[in-house]
Amino acid sequence: MIIDGDCEGFSSLLDRDSDVMTSPVHLLSFYSCSSPAGSPLSDSDQSWSSAGSPQNVDARSRYQGVRVKNTVKQLILQKRHHSQVQLSQVQQYQVEKECPAIMQALQRTKSELENLHLCPVKRLRVSDSDGLSPCGENLFCDAEMLEDIGDVLSIESVTVRGCPAPDLYAETQSPAYSGWHLNAYSSSPGLGLTAAPPVSFFQWQIQHEEEKLAALSHAELTTRDGDGDTFLHIAVAQGRRALAYVLARKMAALGMLDMKEHNNQSAFQVSVAADQHLIAQDLLLLGAEINTMDCWGRAPLHVCAEKGHSSTLQAIQKFMQTSGRLVNLEVVNYDGLAPLHVAVLSHNAVLQELSLGPPCAQSPALLQKRKLLAECVSTLLLMGASLEAKDRKSGRTALHMAAEEANVELLRLFLDQSNYFSVINTKAFNGNTALHMASALQGRPAQMDAVRLLLRRGADPSAKNLENEQPAQLVSDGPLGDQVRRILKGKGAQSRS
Repeated sequence: MIIDGDCEGFSSLLDRDSDVMTSPVHLLSFYSCSSPAGSPLSDSDQSWSSAGSPQNVDARSRYQGVRVKNTVKQLILQKRHHSQVQLSQVQQYQVEKECPAIMQALQRTKSELENLHLCPVKRLRVSDSDGLSPCGENLFCDAEMLEDIGDVLSIESVTVRGCPAPDLYAETQSPAYSGWHLNAYSSSPGLGLTAAPPVSFFQWQIQHEEEKLAALSHAELTTRDGDGDTFLHIAVAQGRRALAYVLARKMAALGMLDMKEHNNQSAFQVSVAADQHLIAQDLLLLGAEINTMDCWGRAPLHVCAEKGHSSTLQAIQKFMQTSGRLVNLEVVNYDGLAPLHVAVLSHNAVLQELSLGPPCAQSPALLQKRKLLAECVSTLLLMGASLEAKDRKSGRTALHMAAEEANVELLRLFLDQSNYFSVINTKAFNGNTALHMASALQGRPAQMDAVRLLLRRGADPSAKNLENEQPAQLVSDGPLGDQVRRILKGKGAQSRS
């Protein structure tokens, strides 16, 4: 490049941009030196040599410029690059010396760090006051450097306070980390951490109860209070499932799981009476006896049928299906009633109580109990309870009992069974069929529906009881009785034809 102009302007230009070069006047001695042997002087060399001699002082006026190898801009950039290289080397040394944790983290590959499901993610923060790094006064930290560190580490916000910085991954080994951290680490094969298998809340409660009862002796385990209750009876009555499970397992190992209290109830019977279906399921799995009786002659199925504990009854049903153990569905209490009979009578009692008041004033509790008792009847039928079974005192079947209250809901349920035709005309000990009992009702709004339903399913209106009475002869007087009698006579004429 040829730079035209006088030497003073050229000198001021170089002095402003860089101090490497000086004015052409200062370079006069360099260009006036002797050239290598055998090399001719160029035109510029000759002009400068002549200009440097005292004899040719006026030669300066003939100066036209200087030819240089590199441009001024390139020389300036070279100087700046050299300065930055030296500065980066100093910075790298200071970072390695003062912040080994950061250098250790930066040496990890990005693929390895992406596998670390660390939470929270960590970043470095530069002090806002002086712009210096927390690792030292001379450490160069800018926004781009912090962004690069954050991209490589892939970790969320922490402030490094002081130097040397702590290890960013040392806290993962501390016991303060909770279980969900360990579950996250288990997915990272690079760390080599193995997390414990996930534990449900019920299992966690069992572990704590086992620790509390570790010192409980066998004598204390079977100790009774004034009512004959053991610790297991009390835990079951209070609904403490985990404690009851631990106690039951200890007592099952001793063969004392079916110990009974003063009412001759085992822990399983207490769970049924309290409608603790989960505890009842646990006790059955541990080997509790299901075909047992209390002091009132009730089996667990009787209690469920009487109180409407459908959840506990369904738990017993599932246990029968999975374990294959047999349950006596036709066991009778001291009144000679099977569980299905008890469920029907309890459902009738609720219907009778609901019929005493207007429909708008019906209690939600009674409606809920009616629903639960109906579920108990359905569950007993699914378990295999027989419709042909009769109570021991009167010889009534479940169909007789439903017809006594004009319980259309249960009548439909029974008549939808595949074997209903075998019981539709079954007689009790007094010779009455279900149609006899439905026809003899008084003041039941659903009496007409019950009679009509029985006739449609094959009930015989000409059947006679021990008093030689047909159903039509048992119908009461009144408008409702006249309608029932017409229904029975019309159905009887069709039967005779």
